[in-house]
Amino acid sequence: MNYSKAYAVAAAHSPLAPFTIQRRLPADEDVAISIKYCGICHSDVSMARNAWGFSIFPMVPGHEITGIVTAVGAKVQKFKIGDRVGVGCFVDSCTSCATRNVDLEHLMPGLVQTYNSLEADGRSLTYGGYSESIVVKEDYVLAIPDRLPLDAAAPLLCAGITMYSPLRRFAAGPGKHVAIVGMGGLGHVGVKIARAMGAEVTVLSQSLSKADDAMRFGADHCYATGMADTFQALAGRFDLIICTVSAELDWNAYLSLLAIDGSLVIIGIPEKSIPVSALSLVVGRRSLSGSLMGSIKETQEMLDFCGRHDIAAEIQTIRIQDVNDAYERLEKNDVRYRFVIDIASLQD
Repeated sequence: MNYSKAYAVAAAHSPLAPFTIQRRLPADEDVAISIKYCGICHSDVSMARNAWGFSIFPMVPGHEITGIVTAVGAKVQKFKIGDRVGVGCFVDSCTSCATRNVDLEHLMPGLVQTYNSLEADGRSLTYGGYSESIVVKEDYVLAIPDRLPLDAAAPLLCAGITMYSPLRRFAAGPGKHVAIVGMGGLGHVGVKIARAMGAEVTVLSQSLSKADDAMRFGADHCYATGMADTFQALAGRFDLIICTVSAELDWNAYLSLLAIDGSLVIIGIPEKSIPVSALSLVVGRRSLSGSLMGSIKETQEMLDFCGRHDIAAEIQTIRIQDVNDAYERLEKNDVRYRFVIDIASLQD
């Protein structure tokens, strides 16, 4: 075993604090990675607070990991020492299901999350990227394009694929009218990706406080959902709406903004159930859908796409000693637009 410095949560609502974890030695199909940066996802905060009721402690969060390969197993073929790589939301999955052939491993039973999960052996707890190093099977390691900086690329491992997957699945592109609800850590990346795909992009936000940023990232239009006439003015406008916020919104109102055969895709997860009227779906033959990250193949496709189009997250880099303050600020939406931890600060 190798020992690695980290920051961990001991129990729900406890602050993150220094912690030491053990990483396994690389097996034949493993890649050992020196972590350079790790993004802070809002789900890290939810997990640390046990908001969804299935958190496992002690917990080392972090699933937006970028770093450098330091060792490879004897059977590893895709990576070598010195490569720039990333690790996203999961590090293992079912390899026997026939459905794996259609690249849906992230939706299958047996998924092993990068943290807050048990390894395939059912005994060892996975620890995430708020740490010096990680050892991951080759098939779950991603290549970071040279054009992307490791710090600003880190949030793409979650925010990037979470936005790219539904945009690609619902064929966002030229001639399509796409709306993104929320201009936070997910939404701002979604604007950039949708624009690069060629869609007409509209940002729907509670206010217009981030309108200038939205336009700079590639949005064509911005509307404030807090204004009474917005929903009436935009009725039937969009082919695709992606909702990134976890607040309890009136989904029926957003469904009314869809064109015929349009789709509302939910990414943000409210803590309470939201009622949906059948009439909101029947009229206009509209669809309500959900989306959860993406497969390894799709994530690599997203990274390559972002590399070609110079798409990265807008970040604020922090020392790991400031992570608790970052959590508090994230809960208040006080970040533009993603916190990224400089893991070198673990040595301070």
